[in-house]
Amino acid sequence: MNLNIEEILRTLTTAAKEFAPRFLGALVVLIIGWQLIRIGRRYIKKYLESSKIDPTVKPFLETVIIITLKVLLLVSVVSMLGVATTSILTMLGAAGVAVGLALQGSLSNLAGGILILIIRPFKVGDTIEAQGVLGVVQEIQIFNTYIKTFDNKVVILPNANLSNGNIINYSREPIRRVDMTFTCGYDDDFKKAKQLLQEIVENHPLVLKDPEPNVFLLQLGDSALHFAVRPWCKTEDYWTVYSQIHEAVKERFDREGISIPYPQRDVHLYQVSK
Repeated sequence: MNLNIEEILRTLTTAAKEFAPRFLGALVVLIIGWQLIRIGRRYIKKYLESSKIDPTVKPFLETVIIITLKVLLLVSVVSMLGVATTSILTMLGAAGVAVGLALQGSLSNLAGGILILIIRPFKVGDTIEAQGVLGVVQEIQIFNTYIKTFDNKVVILPNANLSNGNIINYSREPIRRVDMTFTCGYDDDFKKAKQLLQEIVENHPLVLKDPEPNVFLLQLGDSALHFAVRPWCKTEDYWTVYSQIHEAVKERFDREGISIPYPQRDVHLYQVSK
């Protein structure tokens, strides 16, 4: 019995002596490699930022490179421990299947991210409206897209929902039409009101001459005449044109004596004799 214990201890000691150098070497490689990847990530990010690669692809490409480097490092470390490469690939394949089944939603987001980068419905810097969120695209990652709203909130949307839902891209086209509606009273000179609106949009420096702006009587409302005003401008000037024309119309109508009526209703009282 003592002999068997001594043999077992001797065997374990021999195995430990043989395995210890490989274990320590693998540990050193893992620590150094991990630190090099962390340092290299800064240089990769700096290189991508200074390159001519589309800004939409840069964060996605950076993440893919880092994940690939980490996987290669782990495979190298396991190989140093004496595990055959074929066994590693088999384990990775089995683990991939298991992880895939457990993370079906994440894989859908991954597929959605790849689809977004291929189809390009939007890019970084575009103003979009999707999934009930309106804002500027800040970053497109593997699984999620980051959108900053105009009140400075960051909304993280899953790529699967974005790739399968409706998206309104306000920045896709270089010019946009500014749709506005103004009113005047029935007692006012509606031809004069229309002429004033036409002068205001035509004289605005940010309104384009081509396509030509349109002003027309849109509707005979319950308490006012409704005019449709449809100038065109560069996409980045949209809200400037929108607000400045509203201000100009109010000032000009007040100066020219054109009323801007509010909703009202005439009530007639009849006295019924008994």
